[in-house]
Formats: sequence, structure tokens, C-alpha cells
Amino acid sequence: MPRLTIQLCTYNRARLLERVLEALFDQTVPDDAYEVVLVNDGSPDDTSAVIERVRPLARCAFSVIEQPNSGLAKGRNAGIARATGERIAFIDDDVLPTPVFAAEHLASDDRYGDVIVRGAVINTESFDDLPVPVWTPANYSGNYFWTSNVSLRRARLDRVGGRFDESFTEYGWEDIELGMRLRAIGTRAVFNRFAVAFHHKPRPAGTNVGGMVRQVRAQARTAVQLRAKHPHWRVDLAIGATPPQRALGSLLHRSGIARVLAPLGNATGRLSPPQLLAAQILAADAYYDELATAEAASKLLP
Repeated sequence: MPRLTIQLCTYNRARLLERVLEALFDQTVPDDAYEVVLVNDGSPDDTSAVIERVRPLARCAFSVIEQPNSGLAKGRNAGIARATGERIAFIDDDVLPTPVFAAEHLASDDRYGDVIVRGAVINTESFDDLPVPVWTPANYSGNYFWTSNVSLRRARLDRVGGRFDESFTEYGWEDIELGMRLRAIGTRAVFNRFAVAFHHKPRPAGTNVGGMVRQVRAQARTAVQLRAKHPHWRVDLAIGATPPQRALGSLLHRSGIARVLAPLGNATGRLSPPQLLAAQILAADAYYDELATAEAASKLLP
């Protein structure tokens, strides 16, 4: 039995996935110390061909699960069902682990025992031009359980049901929801700044703005779902529902600035810093607009 399972789901990211899998197969721990479990969530691109192309590079155990497009929570659960490691590390298909990724998660397990291990995430615009793999406070995230780079023992996961909540079918918050269950049983979390992974975050192009807006609207709908399950101040803070955050969102909406910036969605090419700021304002306005709509709709449900 391997000590560690590294689990990830993928959808339509064939170009990135090849690099991610190569990095996962090039870890410094012994080959039998870990396994990789990949769930292909019905990708219609070249993902299946990429998987077969890199499969011969796998020195560790490598399992692939093919499923119809069903969303991240269901995909994660399929991966968990296949996992055999004592500890499960979750990453995403746009996250490139460093060679010591597995070793550092296991080192934290040796040192701290049955805890959540939060690894370091460093954003990068390209996997071809990586920054120095050294975490700094500029990369800080307050997320307690963030599946871009996190691990926990399988036995601990089983104590809170062993699964992600599959009622989260749209984008966002399924990992935070699981984290809230883990908090409720007193699970301790530690941060290992040496367990570094690079998160692919290219600057959006104008053609991406519409997708950004659609994504944050989905995230607002699942935020309301999360809050209904876990009415807690931590959730309010995470989803932007504290009184000060709501006041800023209301001010933004009433200002009408989003309507002024709306033509940005017709921009082409990579966004300049001012254009990127405008796109973020558009997305924030859409988020709070959808949050209000989803909250109103939820009150009408029996």
C-alpha cells in the first residue's frame, strides 16, 4: 500500500495536463511510496491521447478513471474510491508540483501526524517561465482546505463521510464545504512552505471576460448553497457575505461602473493591467448581483 495518493481531476486541459503528469511522475520519493489517480471528467479535447502518451513515463502506480462530465465533486469522489494511499493529496489539473511535492507532504505527516497539510501555491502565467520555487507572504492564502495543494489522511477523511458533497454541481466551494466538516471535528491544519506547486494563472484575454463573468455567477449560486449548509462567520467571510463586503458590493452595483465597463467584453488580445482591473470589477459586480438573486430564490424554496 502506498503512503500517498495524489488525486486530480481534469477537464479540457490537455496541454497543461501533459506537463502536470510528467511532474507527478518525477517525484523524489521511492516509486512505491505514492500513486497517482486521475479522473478524466468527460473531456472532449485531446486529454485521452495525452494520457496514453505520458502513461509509459509513470514509475509509480497510475490509475485513470473515465467518466461522463459530472463536475468536480463527483470526479473527486471517483478518485477517492480508487485511492489506496494512507494519505490523499489533492491538486488540480492546472497545478504543477515540484519534485519534492510528495516528499514534503509525507514529511509533514511524519512530523505532525493526523493533520491537514496545506502546501504552498505560487501563481505563474506560464509553465515555461516558472518563478523561483520559494514561497513568500505575497503568495499567502488563508484557505483551510484548498484542493489546489492539500493533503489529509484517508482515515480522517472517512470520519466526515469520506466524500465531497455531490450536490455542488456548479463551480466553486465544494472543497470549502468539506473543510467545514473537517473543522467541525477539530482537525488541525499545518502549512508546509516547501511543498510547492505552481498554479497556472495567465492574464486573461478580452475573449475570456464573458467566461469570467459566467464563472463568478456560478460561484455565487454555490456560495448560497454553502451558506445554507454551514451558517458560520467563516463561510460569510469566504463568500463575501459579511456586512462590510456586502456594502462594498452594493456600492459597486449602484455606481453603475459595470455598465460603463461592459464593452470590455468585446476586447481582443491580452488584457492590459487597467483592462484586467476593469474585468475584475465587472466580475465582482456580477458576483454580488447573482448572490442577491440566488439568496432571494433560496428563500422561496420550501
